[in-house]
Amino acid sequence: MSHIATIEAELRDIAAIRAAQRRLGWAVCIEKETVLMFDRNEVTGWAIRAPDWTYPIVATADGSLHYDNFGGRWGDPKHLDALKQAYAVEKAKLEARRRGHSVREKVQADGTVKLTIQVQGGAA
Repeated sequence: MSHIATIEAELRDIAAIRAAQRRLGWAVCIEKETVLMFDRNEVTGWAIRAPDWTYPIVATADGSLHYDNFGGRWGDPKHLDALKQAYAVEKAKLEARRRGHSVREKVQADGTVKLTIQVQGGAA
């Protein structure tokens, strides 16, 4: 029996954030930082540097993302979407493996990702 899930992710798990960055081929954040955004507000969290973005995307302790891409002029919104998707995939894989399940991944023609998680007695 299979199940389809749609995941709305809050970026809280640094291991999954780092895995998402590696998946995308981006520089991997090592430590928390305090970032001064364009509006002069400081944001502290994991600074994620997307390609060609003027300011980093900052994942804070509450899981929210703070960024300023000036309506796409300072950073392509597709990168933000790619980060969210990569995080969701990597977080699901990490959690499944922590529970002893095996995971198969297939990227679909439309760019979505299908994960098959093998649990004892069947697939979920």
